[in-house]
Amino acid sequence: MGFLMSKSMDANFQKQQEFMLHNARLQMERQILMQNQMRERQMAMQIAWSREFLNYFGPFSGVATLGLTVGAIKGKKPFLLAPVFPLGFILAYQMDAAYGTLIYRMRGEAESIMTSEHDRLDLPHGTPTFESIEKARRAKISLSTLLDK
Repeated sequence: MGFLMSKSMDANFQKQQEFMLHNARLQMERQILMQNQMRERQMAMQIAWSREFLNYFGPFSGVATLGLTVGAIKGKKPFLLAPVFPLGFILAYQMDAAYGTLIYRMRGEAESIMTSEHDRLDLPHGTPTFESIEKARRAKISLSTLLDK
């Protein structure tokens, strides 16, 4: 009788472990999907910001370049053309970020860093562990109780 009950409990325990593993896997997959959607939204916002910035900076750069060129020619002062070069670089960068291949090049470089220079990505004191987080939490709790007294 005890053997049959033990066998039944073991089977139930095994089913419960499988169920918990399945739920943990589903939760992990959902969390990964959610984090990826948040990353995609943040990247879309960054691209949209670059495009919106370009809507303002492009005309400003064009008018400034035109005005500085006219002023340099009419006043015979070539030093007025000096700001045109940095404005041109900024405009080119923003155009590349908004409509060009900057993101693809950045992704390629990031993949290269992750592959060949992984040691640069290490966090100070290593990756946080449960123990280190608990230690910090307990220290904060004990500090707050001391301050309350």
